[in-house]
Amino acid sequence: MLARMRTTKLGPLDVVIAGGPDREGGGDGPVVVLLHGFGAPGTDLVPLWRALDVPREVRFVFPAAPLTLPAMGFGVESRAWWMIDMVALERAIATGQERDMSTERPDGLLDARAQVLEMLDALDAELSPRGLVLGGFSQGAMLSLDVALHTERALDGLVLMSGTLINEAEWAPRMKSRAGLRVLQSHGRRDPLLPFSMAERLRALMTDAGLEVDFVPFGGAHEIPGGVLEGLQSAIRRAFPAAEGA
Repeated sequence: MLARMRTTKLGPLDVVIAGGPDREGGGDGPVVVLLHGFGAPGTDLVPLWRALDVPREVRFVFPAAPLTLPAMGFGVESRAWWMIDMVALERAIATGQERDMSTERPDGLLDARAQVLEMLDALDAELSPRGLVLGGFSQGAMLSLDVALHTERALDGLVLMSGTLINEAEWAPRMKSRAGLRVLQSHGRRDPLLPFSMAERLRALMTDAGLEVDFVPFGGAHEIPGGVLEGLQSAIRRAFPAAEGA
């Protein structure tokens, strides 16, 4: 149910906007942008904003990925930022072999990056935020980091929930440009889709480049458990201290 929220278009992407004093994205407070994962509906992460105890001034934007997946059995509402190799994924799950995607630059990544950057430009024009946290879950986490490394836009925080390392050859040289950025990174130790070991490798890459990573491992799989929500809540409060007294 999208009561007290609004749907609109920012640049090329459909978005749900929530929070703020009117709960529909009003006001001039800071903004949290969260990108959903592969195969999820565009509104998959929308319920998170009600679960987080953050200042009322904070607004949330939930973009829907541009690609639909009706032919793959996910349902007509399922979306993707880019297509993935389902055969390779299923093979890795069936064999228990950890899949290293660090050398891959997925087809469609550049288009997805461009669309999110265009969406952020439109967000600036329409919402005039006093701060920005960018993040996502799974494929949305990968895209969030990729976007952060390809823009000079000021960020107050980065949220990477159950993502993985891709495009390392391009990402690694750009990491130092984000030295000092606070990052919340979470990952399940029993994640069957994106190996925990690759999350640790991504954390090391970011830490070595000077990013300030708050790593939240948990005992589950490919999910967002309560402990991660608590970490996200703390990360938002830490990113926007001025909103605490608003």
